[in-house]
Amino acid sequence: MLSYIQIILAVLLSVLILIQQSEGSLGAAFGGGGMESTARTRRGPELWIFRGTVIIASLFVASTILNLLY
Repeated sequence: MLSYIQIILAVLLSVLILIQQSEGSLGAAFGGGGMESTARTRRGPELWIFRGTVIIASLFVASTILNLLY
């Protein structure tokens, strides 16, 4: 049963990660980008998608640890 829960959580996590809007480029990852890489706050649906991703990721890690223990 726990394996099915992990599969569902993995699919949900993948979908939520792919839905998130990425505004960073490869240059910004290495310190470039100038003013384009300024921090901004998440609002509205973007905030809920981010929070959902964190919650699903936490549940996935917890289910993985439980699967290892039992």
